[in-house]
Amino acid sequence: MKVSQPLQPAVWLLVFIAILPQFSETVYAPALPDIARYLNVKESVVEYTLSIYLFGIAVGTLLWGRLSDFVGRRPCLLYGVFIFIVGCIGCFHSTTIEILMVSRFIQAVGGSTGSVLGQAIARDAFKGKERGKVFSLVGSALSFAPAIGPVLGGVIDETFGWAFIFLLLALFGALVFFLSYKNLPETRVSSPQLKSVSMVGTFFALLKDKKVVACALFVGGIIGIMFSYYSEGSFYLIDILGLSPKIYGTTFIFLALSGSLGALWARRLHNSLSTFRIMERGLTIFMMGTSLLLGGILLFTLLCAPNRWFVVLTVGSMMILTFSASVVVPSTLSIALEKYEHATGTASSFFGFFYYSIVSLVTFAMGALHNGTPFPMPIYFFLLSVVVYGIFGCILREKR
Repeated sequence: MKVSQPLQPAVWLLVFIAILPQFSETVYAPALPDIARYLNVKESVVEYTLSIYLFGIAVGTLLWGRLSDFVGRRPCLLYGVFIFIVGCIGCFHSTTIEILMVSRFIQAVGGSTGSVLGQAIARDAFKGKERGKVFSLVGSALSFAPAIGPVLGGVIDETFGWAFIFLLLALFGALVFFLSYKNLPETRVSSPQLKSVSMVGTFFALLKDKKVVACALFVGGIIGIMFSYYSEGSFYLIDILGLSPKIYGTTFIFLALSGSLGALWARRLHNSLSTFRIMERGLTIFMMGTSLLLGGILLFTLLCAPNRWFVVLTVGSMMILTFSASVVVPSTLSIALEKYEHATGTASSFFGFFYYSIVSLVTFAMGALHNGTPFPMPIYFFLLSVVVYGIFGCILREKR
């Protein structure tokens, strides 16, 4: 029986859907000290809301992908965004740390639809090089959203107070809900194989698939480095190098621009190069960025260079990393689950759970290595990039 082609959603709509959880991850980071003071708890306790959020994302990726294979992408996305809005409203009205944590978890479970279903919808509706172009364009937004989040969050916190950050997120969620309700077609195509797809069977099939495991480690490593900078960068640039929080926030604008340029460059490369060749070029640039960061900091330390040199070096190196991450991550996501198109939602949910878990571990390790000096971050990033480069070799071997 011939399977009909799914309707293609507008790429701009996929962008709105995909950035929902990532924007929510970083936008309230500048407000953490104010939240701690308002709720009268230790700063370390408030930081647990980040862990709760990541755990909620992981849980959500397992839930929505599988459910969408049976119910459909469109209804699951609408349900998820509605839950996200409820969580945001709960955060806005939080008067205790317990209420904030529960609301943050609800927000993450709902918002995770943007991550797992955004990818599933793109895989449903686009094929081949067109899919790679779509992932690259969405990747531009994915690099822009978490980078611009701290800038916007800092402004809102200083102007209106921390709670209004979550009101903004609720309004953004309402916008995504409205646009999806009006414009998102159902992209899941009924497959005769779907009913025979076992969730447990798919899970173990993915674990046994060396290409999938390598792609999860690869994506988790790259994104983990970027999110480690979000967590460590404030200590590094503010406490060690002496930047004000306001100036620190503005540096993320440069990262956002470089990430967008990287994704647009990758999109153009898809016209002439294979996905693997694009990944190779992007990863080479990524290695150059981590090498520059480590080598520059060691050199400037020996020369007793002024702090502004370290600031320029750090921001410049992170611009290179953000540029290259926007090239390699979307390309990897576009090829990771090519063999599982009969159960895209289920496979996407497990794959998202895999690499989100790795991101959590990478960022946790960065926190454990923090010692108040400028050296752990560049050394850690360089060593991780070497590991990621080796993982890319495994992906190439599986391709052959």
